[in-house]
Amino acid sequence: MTHVAQTELLLNRELGLIEFNRRVLSQAEDASLPFLERLKFLCIVSSNLDEFFEVRVAWLKENVQANPNRLLPDGATPRQSLSRVSAAAHALVREQYQVLSDVLLPALREEGIVFLRRAEWNDAQRDWIRAFFFRELMPILTPIGLDPSHPFPKLLNKSLNFAVELEGRDAFGRASGIAIVQAPRILPRVIKLPAELTDGRDTLVFLSSILHAHVHELFLGMAVKGCYQFRVTRNSELTVEDEDVKNLRTALQGELRHRQFGEAVRLEIADTCPAHMEEFLVTQFGLEAQDVYRVNGPVNLVRLMQVPELLDRPDLKFTPFEPSLPPIIAKKSNLFDAIARGDILLHHPYQSFQPVIDLLNLAATDPQVVAIKMTVYRTGTDSVLMDSLVAAARAGKQVTVVVELMARFDEEANIGWASRLEDAGAHVVYGVFGYKVHAKMLMVVRREEGGLKRYVHLGTGNYHPRTARLYTDFGLLTCNDELASDVNDIFVQLTGLGRAGKLKLIYQSPFTLHSMLTAAIEREAEHAAAGRPALIIAKMNALLEPQVIHALYKASQAGVKIQLIIRGVCALRPGVPGLSDNITVRSIVGRFLEHTRIFYFFNDKHEDVLIASADWMGRNLFRRIETCVPIVDVKLKRRMIKEGLKLYLEDNVNTWEMQPDGSYKRRASRGKPRCAQDILLAEYAG
Repeated sequence: MTHVAQTELLLNRELGLIEFNRRVLSQAEDASLPFLERLKFLCIVSSNLDEFFEVRVAWLKENVQANPNRLLPDGATPRQSLSRVSAAAHALVREQYQVLSDVLLPALREEGIVFLRRAEWNDAQRDWIRAFFFRELMPILTPIGLDPSHPFPKLLNKSLNFAVELEGRDAFGRASGIAIVQAPRILPRVIKLPAELTDGRDTLVFLSSILHAHVHELFLGMAVKGCYQFRVTRNSELTVEDEDVKNLRTALQGELRHRQFGEAVRLEIADTCPAHMEEFLVTQFGLEAQDVYRVNGPVNLVRLMQVPELLDRPDLKFTPFEPSLPPIIAKKSNLFDAIARGDILLHHPYQSFQPVIDLLNLAATDPQVVAIKMTVYRTGTDSVLMDSLVAAARAGKQVTVVVELMARFDEEANIGWASRLEDAGAHVVYGVFGYKVHAKMLMVVRREEGGLKRYVHLGTGNYHPRTARLYTDFGLLTCNDELASDVNDIFVQLTGLGRAGKLKLIYQSPFTLHSMLTAAIEREAEHAAAGRPALIIAKMNALLEPQVIHALYKASQAGVKIQLIIRGVCALRPGVPGLSDNITVRSIVGRFLEHTRIFYFFNDKHEDVLIASADWMGRNLFRRIETCVPIVDVKLKRRMIKEGLKLYLEDNVNTWEMQPDGSYKRRASRGKPRCAQDILLAEYAG
């Protein structure tokens, strides 16, 4: 292709994920953002890293054992990759705790929000904390002294624990010297002190500080030499590999019980922990030195996410907003009539997710509705949408729900909804074994004059009302006959048996989406080679699939201008002379998580615009059931290009530009600041 070595054509996936979290951490460092929102971004980094270790690092460790000589897409072996990932992750975690200790905690103290250290407790606070310990903590704590009768316990994934060094003998003459105390998850990790004890400030105490101060109460007659908090992260990937399994739900329930006790992949410990105790814990968990993360602060920053909810400080949070409704929906009393008048595009979170909720509520109660079909990937444990499906099934309507039981970390919630829906009389299926159903589809079949009419919602995001206020996504409400026919055919394919039929408008993974994308990219290359204008703009969460990346490289060499907006990991190298001169990659990280998937191909002035549930990753294109939907309405197409793509290409506030080596630089703000998210908030939200 070029002088660039084949092993240099693709970047490391895991390092790309760490780079993304660096960009998220930069939000915690951004002095222009409210302090409690900066704290949230710090917590999001920890949450992201938890999943990163549970899945990606766990995968690397498995390959170090099973396939040590395997070459990953970037040419590294699993061991080499694991070493590089460990070094990058350690650097990121160090920076994260520096931001917490040196920036956020002092700044919050200046704002009257104090995380009180033990040395700062006055007598009244100390008395209250002691009473709290005996009232709320002592009854549910279970210390485990280690001896032949009490081996090292099997500790839950990501649980907060304390390794306690002891001196002396207990009532039975035992003197093992070490005990483990696990803090139950039901306990809050941050406790707010009563106002009368705080001089008018919001004063918080870490649970770990309370346990440190009173751990000796659990070991009467013995001396506590040291108490060190720690946390182990385990492999949490679930697999059900037997295609002959009789009931996927039952098999998955069995796997879920083991998730909390998978192989250890990371150990977080307090930086005060002595070397001999670290070595003891490393041995117990079967880890290596590079798996240990010493931290100056709480070992689980994720649980600090509760702090903004504890505090009534709107001055330190983002200004609330109220999503708007499209005028056609706001004016029309009947949602079916509004959709029948023309396609409706919803841009979340700027526009409300309520029309989707209303469509399902209306379908559940409308006597003319005879059937409802829906896919469920992530919806949460408490969902008004699922409640409407249950109500519709109980009302005697034909309700079919394709529940993806293997939606990572939502398996338990989805199993619960599958059971409730079945009990209500809905027809519940789990898709196709070996393929996750990631498509976002809802279809309502209504009896009207002239026969049955199908109303459809297709989206880029999940049917989750809460994330619809936090993630940017597009949703299309339509009764276009061809789109509705395609959606119906996909549901038939998922619930029944038979070969995939030819769809009219929708492209579908694993059958036609990948070939459409590569063909569309190659077509732009042909236009460029013939001297015609050629342009590709694509917005997504991740770009990893090698064949698509190679097609983009070839298109760039043919002269196609390619502008990629990729929030997360990207394995393509942009701006490499002779390889990707015409490709730019930028990442937008702001108040809302950018989640939309939009694909634009100039196509010799035809301007094809599509929205999808799929990123350009191998799993999405070959191992999942996904949909990619063309926007056929001309006005909506223009709006999509403007709101979904051009505004983001003009953004000079939240934009990070990717460098050829995979690093990112924040885009310099030249001229008047333009923030795509703020512009859309001002335009749509109330």
